[in-house]
Amino acid sequence: MTIQTLETLPQNPASNAGCDLPPAYEPQSFTDAGAAVAALKALYMRNTQFLRSRFEAIHRGDAPGNRVRAFYPQLEFTTESYANVDSRLAYGHVVAPGRYVGTVTRPDLFEDYLKTQIGLIMRNHDVPVTVTESDTPIPLHFAFLEGTYVEQSDAASMERPLRDMFDVPDLNTTNDEIVNGDFEPVVGQPLPLAPFTAQRVDYSLHRLAHYTATSPGHFQNFVLFTNYQFYMDEFCQYARDIVARREGGYTEFVEPGNLVTRAGEKEPISGIHPARLPQMPAYHLKRGDRTGITMVNIGVGPSNAKTITDHIAVLRPHAWLMLGHCAGLRNSQALGDYVLAHAYVREDNVLNEDIPLSVPIPPLAEVQVALEDAVEEVTGYTGYDLKRIMRTGTVATIDNRNWELRDQRGPVRRLSQSRAIALDMESATIAANGFRFRVPYGTLLCVSDKPLHGELKLPGMATDFYKRQVAQHLIIGIKAMEKLAQMPPERLHSRKLRSFNETAFQ
Repeated sequence: MTIQTLETLPQNPASNAGCDLPPAYEPQSFTDAGAAVAALKALYMRNTQFLRSRFEAIHRGDAPGNRVRAFYPQLEFTTESYANVDSRLAYGHVVAPGRYVGTVTRPDLFEDYLKTQIGLIMRNHDVPVTVTESDTPIPLHFAFLEGTYVEQSDAASMERPLRDMFDVPDLNTTNDEIVNGDFEPVVGQPLPLAPFTAQRVDYSLHRLAHYTATSPGHFQNFVLFTNYQFYMDEFCQYARDIVARREGGYTEFVEPGNLVTRAGEKEPISGIHPARLPQMPAYHLKRGDRTGITMVNIGVGPSNAKTITDHIAVLRPHAWLMLGHCAGLRNSQALGDYVLAHAYVREDNVLNEDIPLSVPIPPLAEVQVALEDAVEEVTGYTGYDLKRIMRTGTVATIDNRNWELRDQRGPVRRLSQSRAIALDMESATIAANGFRFRVPYGTLLCVSDKPLHGELKLPGMATDFYKRQVAQHLIIGIKAMEKLAQMPPERLHSRKLRSFNETAFQ
């Protein structure tokens, strides 16, 4: 490891004059990724502790005379070469000379990710990275330790408004302009190093805990989404059994309320049962290297699908898949058949401003192959016989659950022209947000009714159908994820997901 002290200190904005600040941090340069991450962790811990200690002082009656402020750590590197990096790589390099900068939060949570990304930069560009302080203040809300509970009366009892003394989240600067491709570089200014800024990441980490009732630290790199609680019940039973038997390399099972059941156990050893389930409960079948599986019940509708993927994306998962029910649109389909999506009709209308409808959402070969192989393995059908129970084609996603009650001529014509074979309310949203956020995606649906052909489930049929089909469908999804987890991440993260001027970090 080589550490060299830079001569200049970070120049904080003039608005910091008169603020109560932690001591100035002397930038350091590293050629070892682990050492760089250790420095990021130390700086982050120091600055967040500074904010927490000042907040605690207020409640002891020691109100600060000046505004209190501390800054996010910053990671940067500079390259002056147009060196041709391995063209097979989807990330871990930049395409042009320049100074690349990114703010960092929760380096404890992102330690492995940061080591990997920094290591790739060092290897592909043969340059050191610099750890310093950014000019972006840490909002007080994001400085508290996870699980901290602040009474409303505590803030209300302050002599001065909270925002007079501390920085608060600024939604004017918390946006997706980098990952959406809307960032416009200014000559002489640094370029973004990562797809998300620190404050954008912090915002999503807090939203994840709220929506799922589990800590972001429990999320695994392979995520299943579903729109039915039946799947969650089956997943919980599967996870409890496999953890109790110490199989599959899984070490823990975590439920809402951060209820943790360890390998070899049958009951949680920690956590608190929530009084009620959150809006989108998450369950985590964990492995020590984060190659386990997280499953989230997103409920019905594209809004929830967008909301949860907006936030999970900051964790930089390796893949996410949609497992759910759909309407079969072809007479040749039967209830219980599978649909492997290779294209999408996007009538969900929740991502139109982020990714235009003219942008195609391509299938990803690695994900498609893993799903098809999993269907073969679980059902026993292979080759041409597989077509008996699974069809590959276009899935249409809409935002109107009762579309059948309207004049069908328009929708049916569009569905026919698009060659759609199935219709649901979430799949295209999840796939499009995967494309947008560079997260490998896929969809495997199960036909639960055929509204265009008058095949609706009769009383009693639904229960039998769910008992029979949900378990098999879920196992297929789990097997597919386990196959993807065996792939090197650099192979799984497709170049199809990268735009012209990408950030170095995945």
